Parts: sequence; C-alpha cells; structure tokens
Amino acid sequence: MSNELFEAIQYLEKEKGIDKDVLIDALEAALISAYKKNFNSATNVRVHLNEEEGSMRVYARKNVVEEVTDPQQEVSVEDAKQIDPNYEEEDVIEVEVTPRDFGRIAAQAAKQVVTQRVREAERGVIYGEFSDREEDVMTGIIQRKDPRFIYVNLGKIEARLPEGEQMPTETYEVHDRLKVYITKVENTNKGPQIYVSRTHPGLLKRLFEMEVPEIFDGIVEIKSVAREAGDRSKISVFAEDEEIDPVGSCVGQRGQRVQAIVNELKGEKIDIVQWSEDPVTYVSNALSPSKVVKVLVDEDEKATTVIVPDYQLSLAIGKRGQNARLAAKLTGWKIDIKSESEAEEEGLLDEGTEEHEEDSAYSTVDEDRFE
Repeated sequence: MSNELFEAIQYLEKEKGIDKDVLIDALEAALISAYKKNFNSATNVRVHLNEEEGSMRVYARKNVVEEVTDPQQEVSVEDAKQIDPNYEEEDVIEVEVTPRDFGRIAAQAAKQVVTQRVREAERGVIYGEFSDREEDVMTGIIQRKDPRFIYVNLGKIEARLPEGEQMPTETYEVHDRLKVYITKVENTNKGPQIYVSRTHPGLLKRLFEMEVPEIFDGIVEIKSVAREAGDRSKISVFAEDEEIDPVGSCVGQRGQRVQAIVNELKGEKIDIVQWSEDPVTYVSNALSPSKVVKVLVDEDEKATTVIVPDYQLSLAIGKRGQNARLAAKLTGWKIDIKSESEAEEEGLLDEGTEEHEEDSAYSTVDEDRFE
C-alpha cells in the first residue's frame, strides 16, 4: 500500500499542483489521529513516511524516568539504556509501535486527506482564476433560481446574481445566456463565492470597451457613467486627438455599435455625450437632448443653474426628473433647471455668463431608432 500511496502523492503534485511536502505533513497528522482513534491510545506518537523506502512507521514518544508510573507515556532508565546506553533520565525516547494492520487504517486516512486536499487545491485554482476578474464582464448561462439569487454558470463555478442587482425590466429564465459584471470574489470556507450584477454602471462601461475598438485601444476614453438600469443611461466620452469624434466612434456606422449594447441591455436607452473640461459645455451636453440657453456656474458650491427654453423645460428635467438626475450624476455638478420666463423674472438672463451654443457632441440611442 505504501508504494501506491507515494505514487499517488507524486501524481497529485504533478497534475493538481499540490505541494508534496504539504500533502505528506497533512497525511502524517491524519495517520496520528487514526492511530489514536483505532488503538485507543493517548500516547504521544509520531508517524514517519519514508518515500525512498516506501514505508510508514509509527513511533511512540516516551519520557525516560527513574520509576515508571504510566507505561504509555514513560520508560525506565534501565529499559532505555538497553536500547541505547547514552539515554539518561528526562530524555525522550522513540519506540516503534507500528501495528500489523496499520496499512488498512492508513489507506482510509489517506483517502480522506487526499480528497480534502484536492478539493482545497481546486478551490484555490478557481479563486486564483476569478480573483483577478473583478470588474470584468463574463457570459454565463442561468442554471437555477431561488427567492434571493439567480445562479449563473460561468464554466468552472456558479456565480450569484442577487435580487438587487437584477434589472427590473428583464425576465430571467433557466438556460438563458447573458452577460454579467463581476462585482465581488470572496474566498470562504465553502469555497470561492462570486457575485455578479446586471445593474452596475461598470457593466455599461465594459460593454462599450468590448464593442468600440477606439475605447479598447485607449484612443477614446470613457470619463463617466450614470445609469438607471433598464431605463436610461448617460455616458461621457473624450478623445485627445481633435480629429477623432468620440461620440461617433461609440455610435458606430448606422448606430451598429451602440445598438448592440442596447440589445444586450434589453432596450435600455443610452445617451452618449462629449466630455468637456468646461462645466458650461459639459453640463449642457449632459442635459441633451434638451436645448440650453445659458449655464450659470457657482464654482464654490460646484453647482449650476441651467436656463432652457420654456417649451424644453419638461424635456430637460425628464420623466420623474430622470434626465436632470442622470446629468448631475454624470457631471458631478448640482443642476438647477429653470425656464427662460422664470429666469427672466429672477433677472438671471442679465447676468454676465456665457451662453451655450448648440453643438452635435451628443447622441441618444434606443431600440426604436434604427427600426
């Protein structure tokens, strides 16, 4: 049995990447426990596995004493000197106590240890593979559902899609294929736990990186993302090269690039705006498709007052305030929207601030546009 055991240890080291010394140490500890359990022994024992000889031996460690009171723990000086004349009182002597049928017990212990170590090694490999994939997008297949999670098969492991990370406009069915954003990878006692999302703004960013080569290559940069999953999102983009149109790059010919993302997100509307260092331009772009007459900027409060035509007020604010809310989240500026007539009454139109000239640094895409 010993030769087979050592061959198995060598195989596990080669094929599973489990360190041989770690496995031998764990096996020796398991054999000590098995010996004490099967032979009702409280003796302090040591198990030695000799790979060269292909043997295993059990040694009882006993204290050398003048007068023996506990034969399991002690040996007399006289008996110890018969083994080696150099033994003195208070020395520790090892006596081989290997049982004849210890091979059977060892085989059972070895099986348990090997199974556990292989499982731990496989968990470690999976954790190592996925720990570097946080904030990445993967494609998975829905395996099963319960009230708290949807379980998505990512190949080697099931990821958990919590209820709060599911898009309210989507219906999830077993065997559906979908892209998910990895939010967290944990190494727990039960093995690696992976949590994913369909609502995270990072999903939108990664999808653009996958669909737009200019973003992947760093020619176009995503500056900010604001998202209300399943309904509407805004994304701001920028290119240092003035000859590159960052918005056009994201939209693609006939809207093919962004439409692929809209389809993946089941019709979520996406506004693509050009980023600007100038808050007047940036806030005006972010509020598109609404036209902007003037932007008043308070640098200290990082707040803006945006004046829009009367007929554009509801468009600028958006349904349930969504357009203004997303624009504020995208730019990082507080936005207070007023109609021209309201601003005129308050004398805001007379203040010496820049008017915003309408530009084309904006695109809105939804699922109906290219039908």
